[in-house]
Amino acid sequence: MSKVLVTGADGFIGSHLTEELVKAGKKVKAFVYYNSFNSWGWLDSLPKEILSEIEIFTGDIRDPNGVREAMKGQEIIYHLAALIAIPFSYHSPDAYVDTNIKGTLNVLQAARDLAPDRVLVTSTSEVYGTAMYVPIDEKHPYQGQSPYSATKIGADRLAESFYRSFNLPVTIVRPFNTYGPRQSMRAVIPTIITQLLSGYQEIKLGALTPTRDFNYVKDTVAGFMAIAEAAGTIGQEINIATQTEISIGQLAEEMIRQINPAAKIICEEERLRPEKSEVNRLLGSNAKIMTMTDWRPQYDLSRGLAETIEFFKYNLHHYKTDLYNI
Repeated sequence: MSKVLVTGADGFIGSHLTEELVKAGKKVKAFVYYNSFNSWGWLDSLPKEILSEIEIFTGDIRDPNGVREAMKGQEIIYHLAALIAIPFSYHSPDAYVDTNIKGTLNVLQAARDLAPDRVLVTSTSEVYGTAMYVPIDEKHPYQGQSPYSATKIGADRLAESFYRSFNLPVTIVRPFNTYGPRQSMRAVIPTIITQLLSGYQEIKLGALTPTRDFNYVKDTVAGFMAIAEAAGTIGQEINIATQTEISIGQLAEEMIRQINPAAKIICEEERLRPEKSEVNRLLGSNAKIMTMTDWRPQYDLSRGLAETIEFFKYNLHHYKTDLYNI
């Protein structure tokens, strides 16, 4: 029974990963963000039989002492804790440096001393910026088109440096746009679904022409686990991508078709990124992950959206659909 730690376990992808690791028979410690409400984020929604198998550690990824304490005795570290909202990074970049760069440094420094078998550092397709060529493979240049993406580039390069300088068993895992149940309204798919389910006739969005490569969250989690188990992935940067793309406008039209065909799309100024900051095209290559592991995407967009819509039908009360969540 492998001992594994998941940082950011209270979040969207982290909670799904934690749940699947328990189901796979791992002994899981969940690092969740300390708060006075004693909330464990989305872990609170897990079935009791799953939650009872998880060791909860409350702390702050920015605190090196807490990070080190959480990592003691753990064999595999899945580091997902991060600030991820791009609009929020425009006016609070310091918080992104502290969380994404310093938080990752805390994990890497502790790993140097504690010597886990594997450290998986979570990257993002945003580090690539607008595609210079497609499909985007792991050799594509980096472009810091937002403070968020710049801090993730910095965290990735720190992780690489610890592999090269100290032989730390690091892998950089780079999911393209993940969606699914439990995602926040800072992401486009929940933004569209929640407005539609709330009965809005005008769906407020930002730019409609950018394209994205969407991973259903269960496929993303399966990718993390496959990378952790595969021989030869240490020292590598590995995309998780479907290698298909769809524009935001086409995506919105598909969900309108499924939920409320009478709804119309309204482009709202405050939701637009600055022109040079907008990532206009993301289409990832999955050749590397499919060569190095047995991972294959199991969900096409239609199936993934159907499951996501079903979740939001019963969990709409968790979301403030009348507000723009940056």
